[in-house]
Amino acid sequence: MTATSSTMLSLGSALPGFDLPNTNPAFGGDRVRSADLTGDALVIMVICNHCPFVVHIREQLASIGRDYSGRASIVAICANDTTTHPADAPVKMGEEAASAGYTFPYVHDASQAVVASLGAACTPDFYVFDRARTLVYRGQLDDARPSTDAPVTGADLRRAIDAALAGAAPPPDQHPSIGCNIKWTPGREPAYATRG
Repeated sequence: MTATSSTMLSLGSALPGFDLPNTNPAFGGDRVRSADLTGDALVIMVICNHCPFVVHIREQLASIGRDYSGRASIVAICANDTTTHPADAPVKMGEEAASAGYTFPYVHDASQAVVASLGAACTPDFYVFDRARTLVYRGQLDDARPSTDAPVTGADLRRAIDAALAGAAPPPDQHPSIGCNIKWTPGREPAYATRG
């Protein structure tokens, strides 16, 4: 499996606005709009259904959703080209959300514009925005990888969420996420997507 690293979008970047269809019936609501998301922290998870790096951590993603419910807004986004990767189609996303126990919206970015504006390069890729919706964290969930024995704890992302909720400075040690490259639709690859 080929691994791709995060681009590490500049801290302080503004949250890109979005209005995307939700596929998770457990969350409810047909669409998710960035303007409607409230709270002191907003977490965006760029994931997909089939990536082994995401499959490896899916239980922890569900746990984070439960643990921060009512305190942080969490949105998972899948943007893979469904022509080449039908396992990531919206109907399959809904099935995966139910199977994994995700309590947060799992939205489909068919245009790939939102993930491109985040500088997302791989699945998974994580972002935390503060109350002012400026970027305070981007990078990995933790040190766990499918090929290592490191436990899946969510430590890095949890520290970042906790800091944003407390209005504290973000963690200074931010490490790139590593995963499968985003499956860009031909002609839509952003300039930074030169790997994988």
